[in-house]
Amino acid sequence: MPYMLMKHDVDPKAKIMDEIGDLSTFRLFNNDILVGVYLRPEQTKSGFYLTDNHRDEDRYQSKVGLLLKAGPKAFEPTEEGWFEDANFKTGDWLVLRPSDGWSITVHGVLCRILKDSSVRGCVENPDEAW
Repeated sequence: MPYMLMKHDVDPKAKIMDEIGDLSTFRLFNNDILVGVYLRPEQTKSGFYLTDNHRDEDRYQSKVGLLLKAGPKAFEPTEEGWFEDANFKTGDWLVLRPSDGWSITVHGVLCRILKDSSVRGCVENPDEAW
């Protein structure tokens, strides 16, 4: 594998989804999306430990987020061709630039609100991008 696989005691997607809980009353407008920030665990699958300082940087620099909710206009195809072939759905791991989002804590979960056009890709495993 060309990337650093982390040792997950709990599936990170399930962890974020369980912790965030019900978002039915959390409304987003236009093309805004809410993503849960991926925070790496302390140990890699190969047994190396990341320092607390290294892991704390994920709060500010994580480039992967779990799509939790989307505004009513999010991911609609545009004249410029944005999202023409995209089928993003809740639970997808999205690749993004951390500075494009607004950091917010929702139900105790670190999240970002950003415009749909800030999404740069989608990965199966959140460890694939850093």
